[in-house]
Amino acid sequence: MIVEIVTFKHRPGQSREEVLEEARATVPKWQANPDLIRKHFLYGQDDAGGGIYLWPSREAAEAAHGPEWREGVRARTGSEPQIVYYDLLMVIDNERKTVAEP
Repeated sequence: MIVEIVTFKHRPGQSREEVLEEARATVPKWQANPDLIRKHFLYGQDDAGGGIYLWPSREAAEAAHGPEWREGVRARTGSEPQIVYYDLLMVIDNERKTVAEP
């Protein structure tokens, strides 16, 4: 499994509620992607934003975040998305009281 971390800058001064509203609008798209296992939407300090995605493969991640998606981020936020990929080694889930090595 692959963890993909995407970061970008929101428009300056954009509120958490405004960012959340934009995120809500993307829910159907991400729910329709059969390869996406999980997505976490992020809102940080200094207009930072992004997402943490869990995919079955890097190919699936790259397919979802191709040129059209990148242009959409640039158009919406005015910033270039940055992407880093990691091989997921282990997950500790304290809520379920499990440890898994995918």
